[in-house]
Amino acid sequence: MLNQEETLDYIRKAKTGDEKAKEQIFINNAPLLKSIIRRFKGKGVEYDDLYQIACIGFLKAVKNYDETFGVKFSTYTVPMVIGEIKRYMRDNGAIKVSRSLKILANKINRFIDAYQTEHSDSPEVDVIAKRFGITEEEVVVALDSARMPLSIFDKFEDEDDGQELIDKVPYSDGEEKILNKIQLSKILDELNERERKIIILRFYRDKTQSEIAETLGVSQVQVSRLENKIIEKMRLKF
Repeated sequence: MLNQEETLDYIRKAKTGDEKAKEQIFINNAPLLKSIIRRFKGKGVEYDDLYQIACIGFLKAVKNYDETFGVKFSTYTVPMVIGEIKRYMRDNGAIKVSRSLKILANKINRFIDAYQTEHSDSPEVDVIAKRFGITEEEVVVALDSARMPLSIFDKFEDEDDGQELIDKVPYSDGEEKILNKIQLSKILDELNERERKIIILRFYRDKTQSEIAETLGVSQVQVSRLENKIIEKMRLKF
């Protein structure tokens, strides 16, 4: 493995067009790229395609990295590669259904479940239409939309906490948690003191929202709202 000084030397050479230097940086960072790619396996994109996209993000990282940033090259590279993969998956994902239509479909399905429990039978389309004040055609469209593939970047049901489905998927090992922490570290310095403290306690020290609330002298609800705002702020920087 290359140390930081050796890495910087190869990056400088790579920026001048030295292909051997670029190849050496690739070889040195191959395990990191593979770790990132594993996060997205099984989500509709072939491994070879993921690898190619990751390489594009990596090359952008080499090109744009500035040693005056004060962060290691690997720390800078992770969000660049993840961002490249996410953009590709957004642009090439399944046909999207509007959020409002998905919310309506969820409400209709909950109504159907409740109706079946009470009446031991499924409601007719006209009953559903009357219940929600829409046409029968709109009922059919909404129910059909519920059968369409979900994008991993869709918001979770009708929640308004800013989280996407990909954020709800549990990780299979500790390596993914490490990647998330690396991803966060790049922009920690851009947060104010309170925001930085919340993120460090939550994601670096694995504190609960209640524990953080006690430390800051605020309510758990306030911590939850602040955390969501900070995460959204950080998301916009990627």
